[in-house]
Amino acid sequence: MSIPVVTVGRSASDCVPGLEQLRGPVTVVRRCDEFPEMIAACQTGIARAAIVAFDAGELTSSLVERLRAADVAVVALTDDDDARQRLRVLQVRHAPTAVDARALAGEVAAAVADLELHLRGTPNTAFADPSRALTPKQVSRLETAEPEGDGTVLVAWGPTGATGRTTVAVNVASELAATGSRVLLMDADTYGASVAAFLGLLDESAGIAQACRLADQGVLDIPTLQRICTEVALDGSPLHVLTGVTRADRWAEVRPAALTRVVALARSIFDFIVVDCAFAIEADEELSFDTLAPRRNGATLRCLELADEVYAIGAADSVGVPRLVRALAELEEAVPTAAPRVVFNKVRAASVGRSPERQLREAWERFGPSMPISAFLPADFDAADAALLRGSTLREAASASALRQAISALVNAPVEQRKRRSAGPTSNEMKFSGNGVRLSQ
Repeated sequence: MSIPVVTVGRSASDCVPGLEQLRGPVTVVRRCDEFPEMIAACQTGIARAAIVAFDAGELTSSLVERLRAADVAVVALTDDDDARQRLRVLQVRHAPTAVDARALAGEVAAAVADLELHLRGTPNTAFADPSRALTPKQVSRLETAEPEGDGTVLVAWGPTGATGRTTVAVNVASELAATGSRVLLMDADTYGASVAAFLGLLDESAGIAQACRLADQGVLDIPTLQRICTEVALDGSPLHVLTGVTRADRWAEVRPAALTRVVALARSIFDFIVVDCAFAIEADEELSFDTLAPRRNGATLRCLELADEVYAIGAADSVGVPRLVRALAELEEAVPTAAPRVVFNKVRAASVGRSPERQLREAWERFGPSMPISAFLPADFDAADAALLRGSTLREAASASALRQAISALVNAPVEQRKRRSAGPTSNEMKFSGNGVRLSQ
């Protein structure tokens, strides 16, 4: 059975006569001059593979994912060593520009087979240099180009409204950092990123956009990711922060494919990756586009897919509870693999009634899904306001607050009381980082 392919770029077009002379495994159905033409052709369903001259345009992880979503495998032609390394990171098979036609046909067939295994969820062989022999351990890995790491990804998510997702994410990261763990706090909210403001960071560089841009090009590595992160000192415990986009209209810079690579690298560096993501998980673009369109909610969905644990945070009031019930039903449909822990925030008698925890539990058992409530976070507006005003965490600003203790219990972190300090920060307490400045009190 012949495999229909499209080509783009001069070196790819030069291979067409040799492939046609084989009269067998590969059939060239279209030669394209530019990437947009090639993408459009692939999305019509006429091809199963694309042969790309690496220098014909920008081959990124987002483009590769887009083609694979159209059920099209990719083979790149290049003679550059740096380009080969990028292609390994992007998990794209490659060959020299002067490759023999029969060998190129074999690479195309192998790339199609790899894609079929990937779509079925079967471990891939490798998107590596075809000249390298693979060991059985390499063959058994699902994604051989990704670094190995066992860091835990915790995602703070919840329905629309001021549920306190960022407050929980920032303080969960703070409590984990206090235990001596290496922690990365990542702001992946594409609607209203606010982690930098919470921590008093003067940051206009959008660390997550920088990381995703480099990951999309296949050039992000561990030292670069560490350099992009902002290090914040919390009572002597370092917390690394990947700040969010500075404007909501920059959401397209946080691409799901690139974000996957960023998280994979972070797992190999940090013990915990705490992600503050947006609320929306619907795919409205599917109603407006016949082809695969950019997804504003793609970053949130990808974070939920990659999460080891999801904190589903809802406001403890008559509006927040039904919103959380509906949101959890949408989450189950959108990300079936997610196993959320229900967290009610801002719990207080004024909005729920006498014995608020009992009232919420009874209402949840009656109207909510089968999953239990994992935590009740009490409303402590004074402590939360004090922390926000100082650009710090509850552990620094109000260590004895009930809210801080409840968040600490949520992640099983020991609570250590801090002595209050009446004096303001001294010059020695101003903490500098590569991307921002904050006052640590």
